[in-house]
Amino acid sequence: MIEIIDSAFVTSAPSIRLAPENEYHNEVAFMARSNTGKSSLLNTLTNRKSLAKVSATPGKTRLINYFNVTFLDRDTDERLNAMFVDLPGFGYAKVAKSLKSDWESNLTGFISERKQIRIFVHLIDCRHPDLEIDHSVATYLEEICTPDQYIMTVFTKIDKLNQKELSELKKRFPEALMVSNSKRKGVDKIVEQLYRAIKSDEQ
Repeated sequence: MIEIIDSAFVTSAPSIRLAPENEYHNEVAFMARSNTGKSSLLNTLTNRKSLAKVSATPGKTRLINYFNVTFLDRDTDERLNAMFVDLPGFGYAKVAKSLKSDWESNLTGFISERKQIRIFVHLIDCRHPDLEIDHSVATYLEEICTPDQYIMTVFTKIDKLNQKELSELKKRFPEALMVSNSKRKGVDKIVEQLYRAIKSDEQ
């Protein structure tokens, strides 16, 4: 069994220029449309109630936040260090246009230039699987992703779907992971896949 046994906030930065130094290819970048449950998922993955601040106002977080995390393989007692990168939510309509332009420019610059990123985690609200903005993000990631980077698509809030709706979503997106923060469904699988993907780069 794989667990995250430790986590700590490192720093916040507005752009890649002010990002913390990191010589390892072990960063996991979490990205999502605003109000998709990204901060809640980060807290659930790390078993911390307030590691990532959950804002009542979607789109409020405008900084890139960095967290050190430690994975533990209970079967082998092996530990693995990584850095979670919490990117600002994208596509929030109430953000001023000038700010939104600068904000999204910084995000795309970071995503395409930060070579330490090993995994892109694209979170999508399961109730809205076909939004144009998520299609655009998915296409952009596929365009800029290098052979040693990995894209993980995760549908959030699956507790909001009935069994039929969930089955249909799984059929449409067989490679995606499904998660519910409130029910902790799918959390262990995400942790394990993150661990395996990061570890594969070390071998």
